[in-house]
Amino acid sequence: MKHTTRLFILISSMSFLFGACKINPIQDPNNPSLDHLSSNPTLSEIQNLVTGIESGMRTDMAFYWDDCGVLGREYYHFSTSDPRWTSDLVGKGNSVLDNNTFYTTRPYNSNYLTVKNANILLSGLVNSTAQMTDAQRKVGMAYANTMKAYELLLALNLQRDSIRVSVSDPDHLGPFVPAAVAMDTIDALMDNAYADLNANASATFPFNSTVFGNNAGTFAQFNRALRARMAVYTGDWQGALTALGNSFMTMGGDLNKGAYYLYSLAGGDMLNPEFRPLNSSGEVLAALDSIVTQADPGDLRLSKVSKRDQPITLDGLTTHYDFYLYKTNVDPLPIIRNEELILIYAEANIQLNNLTEGENALNIIRNAAGLADYGGPVTQADLINEMLKQRRYSLFGEGHRWIDMRRYNRLAQLPNERPGDHVWARFPKPFGE
Repeated sequence: MKHTTRLFILISSMSFLFGACKINPIQDPNNPSLDHLSSNPTLSEIQNLVTGIESGMRTDMAFYWDDCGVLGREYYHFSTSDPRWTSDLVGKGNSVLDNNTFYTTRPYNSNYLTVKNANILLSGLVNSTAQMTDAQRKVGMAYANTMKAYELLLALNLQRDSIRVSVSDPDHLGPFVPAAVAMDTIDALMDNAYADLNANASATFPFNSTVFGNNAGTFAQFNRALRARMAVYTGDWQGALTALGNSFMTMGGDLNKGAYYLYSLAGGDMLNPEFRPLNSSGEVLAALDSIVTQADPGDLRLSKVSKRDQPITLDGLTTHYDFYLYKTNVDPLPIIRNEELILIYAEANIQLNNLTEGENALNIIRNAAGLADYGGPVTQADLINEMLKQRRYSLFGEGHRWIDMRRYNRLAQLPNERPGDHVWARFPKPFGE
């Protein structure tokens, strides 16, 4: 995913996000106008839009992961240049989350920039006279709606209480709607996209994507994987199992199979923003010691952290471990993986009281981590505890722990290692809104 050809998309998106400041864009004779992209783009221009979407998805995801990782007490972001990472986000003393600073606005703006680009792509596919079949047009639109739904979900994950979902007309933005209404809208986008993908399963996209294949049948599995995640967020346990049945989940298969954000050393591309050299200083992602002290002996997933040569202390917080999920600056970052899908399968079955099935799925995860089968009580409550523990280690640093503990009303169980700290349940509505 490259950053090329994205400037003209970004101009329109910024005017969307800051609607009070309306700027008339200067037309660049070397680039097509936004009106043209919506009304009659060429296949090459459609490809540029897709490139812009997939590039934009990555741009500020590091802020999303760090927001979730810090609030979920997986790691601290130690920064000698910006104390807000260890004051505001960790809930120090009388600090509060700021509605007009990077950790709130950057992920939010990025989500809606990508939604804007997806809306331009949708209009372009509807109106383009470029050579493509009706099936290609439909699956291309299903791609756009899937990506749009995913970005809205990320925004809702941080905001929790309400978001805008109707934003296709920047001059007439829809209202903020409650979380339940937003989730219904996001689910419907996903389901309608899946219906079009499934009905045209043999069709290929009229463009190339780096997310999860370039044909409808394969991409539909990615769509259903995300839909399974959404289902457990709303307690739709049977819906989660149904979605998993049409996803790429493979019990006992490669746990890392999935969809990823890609990075490279190529000119104009991005490096993995979550990579940090070991034992560094200045800007450090430092894992809480509890990730190690509370692990089962022999858990292979502890390779995701590395003990520092010397402990690091900042702002009254001390850890002995570096966050070491990514070993190089071009490692891909996951959107969703088979390991998460198996854990969703376990959770849904446990919640439906299919305890043996849920336990068996958890044992797949445990065994892959070098652990013996689960040996505790086989009750729903105990298996939920075990499932949350396995999610903690399997999905460490991937943006899930804070959300998991929140949806099970367990934020109070997250550690506060500095007296007076507290865990936030949501981010404030951005000042610009």
